[in-house]
Amino acid sequence: MAGYKKLWWTLIAVLAITFGILGYFGNEVYREAPPIPGKFVTTNGQTLMTEDSILDGQTAWQSVGGMQLGSIWGHGAYQAPDWTADWLHRELVAWLNIAAAEVFAADYADLTPAQQNQLQFELKQAYRTNTYDALLDEAVLDPRRVQAIQQTADYYIRLFSDDAELRSTRESYAMKENTLPKLERRERMAEFFFWTAWAASTERPGADITYTNNWPHEPLIDNTPSPENIIWSIVSVILLIAGVGGLIWAWAFLRQHDEEDIEVPQQDPISRVKLTPSQKSLGKYLFIVVALFTVQVLLGGVTAHYTVEGQEFYGIEISKWFPYSLVRTWHIQASLFWIATGFLAAGLFLAPIINGGKDPKYQKLGVDILFWALVVVVAGTFVGSFLAIAQIMPEHLNFWLGHQGYEYVDLGRLWQIGKFVGIVFWLVLMMRCVAGAFKQEGDKNLLALFTASVVAIGLFYGAGFAYGERTHISIMEYWRWWIVHLWVEGFFEVFATAALAFIFHSMGLVSRRMATAAALASASLFMLGGVPGTFHHLYFSGTTTPVMAVGATFSALEVVPLIVLGYEAWENWSLQKKAVWMQRLKWPLMCFVAVAFWNMLGAGVLGFMINPPISLYYVQGLNTTPTHAHAALFGVYGFLALGFVMLILRYIRPHLVLNDKLMSTAFWWMNIGLGLMLFTSLLPIGFIQFHAAASEGLWYARSEAFMQQPLLEGLRWVRTVGDVVFIVGALSISWQVVAGLWGKQGQPEGVVAEQN
Repeated sequence: MAGYKKLWWTLIAVLAITFGILGYFGNEVYREAPPIPGKFVTTNGQTLMTEDSILDGQTAWQSVGGMQLGSIWGHGAYQAPDWTADWLHRELVAWLNIAAAEVFAADYADLTPAQQNQLQFELKQAYRTNTYDALLDEAVLDPRRVQAIQQTADYYIRLFSDDAELRSTRESYAMKENTLPKLERRERMAEFFFWTAWAASTERPGADITYTNNWPHEPLIDNTPSPENIIWSIVSVILLIAGVGGLIWAWAFLRQHDEEDIEVPQQDPISRVKLTPSQKSLGKYLFIVVALFTVQVLLGGVTAHYTVEGQEFYGIEISKWFPYSLVRTWHIQASLFWIATGFLAAGLFLAPIINGGKDPKYQKLGVDILFWALVVVVAGTFVGSFLAIAQIMPEHLNFWLGHQGYEYVDLGRLWQIGKFVGIVFWLVLMMRCVAGAFKQEGDKNLLALFTASVVAIGLFYGAGFAYGERTHISIMEYWRWWIVHLWVEGFFEVFATAALAFIFHSMGLVSRRMATAAALASASLFMLGGVPGTFHHLYFSGTTTPVMAVGATFSALEVVPLIVLGYEAWENWSLQKKAVWMQRLKWPLMCFVAVAFWNMLGAGVLGFMINPPISLYYVQGLNTTPTHAHAALFGVYGFLALGFVMLILRYIRPHLVLNDKLMSTAFWWMNIGLGLMLFTSLLPIGFIQFHAAASEGLWYARSEAFMQQPLLEGLRWVRTVGDVVFIVGALSISWQVVAGLWGKQGQPEGVVAEQN
């Protein structure tokens, strides 16, 4: 740690404090999760549903794709409704019509404004009043509400069947016919939907906000942003401005301007290291990356098209076997698999270099075993999802072999365990090389940071085992975001930073000291906002105001380090001018430039757009979220993984001459296609929905009537242009990698160097 003590202690302090916050308020999530009453009963004591029947409904919902078909509490897919908001509004309207008939013998729509206001006041009192008795573990529902629940449940029971009257609605929602064949399971699922709406409309004991912080927006019962929501939103904006200002001052006054000017070697130092057997065997990893990438991109096109035709693909009815929920599951899982594989391959390529250019015993065998284990897990995930959503999978096996129902961690628990075991095995392969390197002389600080990130990647995926099939959804959400946010956006970010620093230092392009200092400083900045910033996903998932406050505060700080990424992009771009041989690494460097750009735009601008509580209150569950998700997941981690792939390809095929025209097409068409997808379709739709959600409520912004209007349907068709452009770029880079692995490798390296 000599020479880097301040940076190391800063990082250690940041991790200790932020994980302390994450753990403390995680305990708050457990303690304050909305109750699932042991019984919901009528005023005369009749049991309507129980905790077990509600959890049975949760498992039924998981089996049809869960968050891949509509959403719960705003998390999930965006074509079908948010079932919480939709159920709540339908039940409220049913209650008002029942009350109007009972009190005034007329339809609610025909009442005078004064009569409507009277019933709306009674409605608010009936729904926001908490009738849950913790001692008896039961909640009481009055007869009028029971009748409204039964009417709403009947609609959902028919919607998820093959009822002919609702066929057009299913088509609008991209639902296949007879989504959930068994009547009993549809009834239980309706009870689960009801409970999520009950939690969203019932006030916490001793508070004037609901269990979900007054989300979703529903004017009929005054579900509007709480004062705390507005206060912490303002605080987050102030902190963002303060953080950006502080970073600029630190950058100006604390950054060392007298950076050592190192002498760049005449030949790439990495190319001088003889390839080890394990490195030579990485070609199949690169192939699986681009194969899954191609599949994922094509599935994305099908998923997007489902939003305009619902059950068909250009007139061909494919929803019977490959419905929207399945295709979207495969699309997301394929993306996670190929991006993770790209990162794992980068680690396996660096490991022998770290170990002095040699493999530990049986390293190649381990690399080969890991590859085939990956193939088994991918195949099991895809087949299991198909069998689950087709309702072929036995009910009791769905969670373990089929579909967990939770976006990004959809894969069955057995395949999730297999993935974790594979990552731990990768960790072992990495540590066998790293351990030997620590015994060598010299500065080991950068190696220590790289090792720490490898260990974190290996172990933190295990957070996904902290919940089970019947775990309370608020608690599940807490742990799910440990994977989606903390594991991916946190530790993978640190790994990428350390890996790139290690690569550029190994090439002799930056000094070890500058690479180490930059990597340590970046890690502290990423973790400071990233760890407790996990809570910005949980504002309305049954958590309390303090969780919202922490999430809003620290998620604003997540954006701060992204401000300097323009300089990082320029540095990466300028590396190719430091030596003639760096021209051969132009396209990997271009991918890293794209990473910096999309990190700033996708993770920074589009991320903060939806992060403040007041913003997310209205836009959660709208197309503003996939705008951020596409720009951040592919724009950052996708381009990073592709950059690693191209970098590895250049070294394991040293005589390969890249097709510059093909690579130019790949790079620019992917970037332009992604931009078109976001800014001509997803974001405009999101903003139009935003207005609808703010003026009428989330139920309306996701409703059939709103989403099927000509303007929005036209904008969804417009996305086809961006999709096609992107697909051309994706196929180009995939073709280049495949051709590079198995095609002619071009001229000898000496000739290439002379030409460059």
